[in-house]
Amino acid sequence: MTMNAISRSQIYVLDQDEALDFYIGKLGLELNTDQDLGFMRWLTVNIPGDRQREILLEKPGPPNLDPATAEQVRELLTKGAAGGFLFMTTDNAQKTYEELVAKGVDITDEPMERPYGIDFGIRDPFGNRIRIGQMFDNG
Repeated sequence: MTMNAISRSQIYVLDQDEALDFYIGKLGLELNTDQDLGFMRWLTVNIPGDRQREILLEKPGPPNLDPATAEQVRELLTKGAAGGFLFMTTDNAQKTYEELVAKGVDITDEPMERPYGIDFGIRDPFGNRIRIGQMFDNG
């Protein structure tokens, strides 16, 4: 058995419309799928041009969580204690950092050179952490 790709990742958000505003309006991602499945809204975004790798912006609740567990997840998200983690790359970390600062994005770490590249940290409105890096070419 051989796996050949990671096609979807998931993070919890408290408000899917606010999540769209952040991930599309501020980070520049594209809407991939917005479908009402009846039991949940399947809402995914992707890096522009890369529709094969989606991020599911999921509200805590059914079908994955019972009501009591969903409430606990919402409480932890609100406290910033249960957020997910995403890693993205850019061709120019400093320029991307400056653009996100101008858009009012919550910066958690300023750009810093590391052994693998230059990266910095941001946080979405729900406490999910995101690292954005300009990777060095080690090839």
